[in-house]
Amino acid sequence: MTKSLVIVLYTALVWWCNIPSTFGTSTNETDRLALLAFKAAIDDQASSFGALSSWNDSVHYCDWNGILCSRRHRNRVVQLNLTSKGLVGSLSPHIGNLSFLRRIILSNNNFHGPIPQEIGRLFRLQVIQLTNNSFIGELPKNLSRCSNLEQLNLVNNQLNGNIPYELGSLSKLEDLGLGKNMFSGTITPSVVNLTSLHRIMLAECNLRGEIPEGISKLRRLTFLQFSNNKLSGKIPFGLYNISTLNILALVMNQLDGSIAPDICSKLPNLAFFYVFDNQFTGMIPNSLSNASGLGRTGKRRFKLLHWANARRSWRTFGSSEDELSV
Repeated sequence: MTKSLVIVLYTALVWWCNIPSTFGTSTNETDRLALLAFKAAIDDQASSFGALSSWNDSVHYCDWNGILCSRRHRNRVVQLNLTSKGLVGSLSPHIGNLSFLRRIILSNNNFHGPIPQEIGRLFRLQVIQLTNNSFIGELPKNLSRCSNLEQLNLVNNQLNGNIPYELGSLSKLEDLGLGKNMFSGTITPSVVNLTSLHRIMLAECNLRGEIPEGISKLRRLTFLQFSNNKLSGKIPFGLYNISTLNILALVMNQLDGSIAPDICSKLPNLAFFYVFDNQFTGMIPNSLSNASGLGRTGKRRFKLLHWANARRSWRTFGSSEDELSV
């Protein structure tokens, strides 16, 4: 009986020592292979700084440059951060296999080609930052499946097509930056459903049409930048009800009508107000002349505007030492 028990225990010990990697050994093959596919899509000859030199079998992938793995889910990649590493290449579709990924930050490189549809599989994603690259093509509609997304920043690429209506389902989104791309069409009306938004940047997007009236639903908004488009019509009255607004920039569009006379009482936190090069009519509101909040930043980064000529643009009134950088 004792001999049989020893045999059973020995057999169990041998089995335990030889179980597959999915039961707790030091690697996760899916994540490792996805990262290697990411590396394979990078042009080593054109890239600089040797950012991926540590990406080899002599180093565990959780210790590779730019990689952060989860403490709770051992050896699962939760962050890919390779900002400003001189990378040249495309973004591999295998990025969609990093199923625990929460943050992908690849700004200030030279990625080209489309943003892969497979990124829509990453339902845990909270941050996508791909600014200052050369991505082309349309914005994947299935980004709407990334239901935990809080930041989507794609400023300064070469994306085209319409801004997908489906993005309006991202209920946790706080920062939306799509400026300096080559989109067409209008501001998607579903943007008014993004009620968690704090910042929205759609400058230089080649957008036309009117600013959606329902934008008044965005009650947490502090930063709105729609400059350098082809927007027309009037500033929606509801926009003046977003009392949290700190920066409002609508420069170089085709907006008309007049500015609300009580703009400063309705927007008490407004510090930067940029609306020149439009087709506004009427007098500058007295409340702007007496605005206590405008320019109180220590750097005098503000512009007030006055009406120069009927059917022409507003000109700068007041002083400004620094331009608003967006």
